[in-house]
Amino acid sequence: MLITFFRSIALYIIVLIVMRLMGKREIGQLQPFELAISIMIADLASIPMTDPGIPIFNGIIPILGLLVMHLLISIINLKSSKAREIICGRPSILIYRGKINENNLKKERFTINELEERLRGNNVINLGDVEYAILETSGQVTVIQKPDKRNTIPQDFNIMPEYEGIPYDLVIDGKVMKENLKAIGKDYNWLKKQIEKFNMKPEEALVVTIDGKGQIFCQKKEKGV
Repeated sequence: MLITFFRSIALYIIVLIVMRLMGKREIGQLQPFELAISIMIADLASIPMTDPGIPIFNGIIPILGLLVMHLLISIINLKSSKAREIICGRPSILIYRGKINENNLKKERFTINELEERLRGNNVINLGDVEYAILETSGQVTVIQKPDKRNTIPQDFNIMPEYEGIPYDLVIDGKVMKENLKAIGKDYNWLKKQIEKFNMKPEEALVVTIDGKGQIFCQKKEKGV
């Protein structure tokens, strides 16, 4: 039992490292070859994990082999657009200039109900509001609404918003983010003075953030949590 426990931990660490090396895509954005490799890695890891009679390297070596295969295919995709088209496929236009492309819909085995479901996932309720709908190679549907149905942006009114930058976490669960403080050119003493305005110390904060305009958000940790 103890051997199985430690084998599971070892395989978990190996699989975690391999998945990190594969990149940061979300599961829903995996290309077909990436999804296939992910499924195979899960199967290869489960066999030696549950059967102590199988050497652990019987699972680790094939997993590393799949990692090499993944890296090789990724390099091929970067070097050759033709190979990328063969391996990953091409995007398919489901709605073109407001009209549903029935041929592509049938080719991709998409029903009208599925199309409407994907549109709702993009916060589009009415089919008539769509100018283009593109089925990407990852399986995601990109929706471009008609010009008069799109959300307005400041540029539509000739307004130039102020630069906002990105927010930085300065404290997370009582721990000071020293690298972020350094990135904004501040130090611990400055942080302490800012947080004292909220009647607390940095170590007592659940979260402290600062945005590009210098505005600070701060919330204190609840006692006993």
